[in-house]
Amino acid sequence: MNTDLGGELSRIVIGAAIGVHREVGPGLLEAVYEECLACELRLQGIAYERQVLLPLIYKGIAIGCRYRIDFVVENSLIVEVKAIEHVAPIHEAQLLTYLRLSGFQLGLLINFNSVLLNHGIRRLALSPAGTKRAS
Repeated sequence: MNTDLGGELSRIVIGAAIGVHREVGPGLLEAVYEECLACELRLQGIAYERQVLLPLIYKGIAIGCRYRIDFVVENSLIVEVKAIEHVAPIHEAQLLTYLRLSGFQLGLLINFNSVLLNHGIRRLALSPAGTKRAS
């Protein structure tokens, strides 16, 4: 990852999300936004994986792949898609946990159920020591 902590990549993904939001608007199901965002990333030539299994290792024991990351973009950015009334602290905690468990440092939480998408975007980063930084 570059020294700007993925700033350019997150800018591109945010732009793609804004494009989706402008096209279809708020009020749809999360799965619809996920599908549209995948389409938009594909159209822009951005590499991504969807529904990436996240194994849980507890005290050295593999518990299983019970969690799924919505998107891993360019093998460096986690994107979690929501379509909910309000982002709660638990949603940010979920993304931070995914960052910690996956080893990635940067994530976007995008709530498409916002009148203005800018108000529904959270950019979270973990420092190498595993502490939270928001922007």
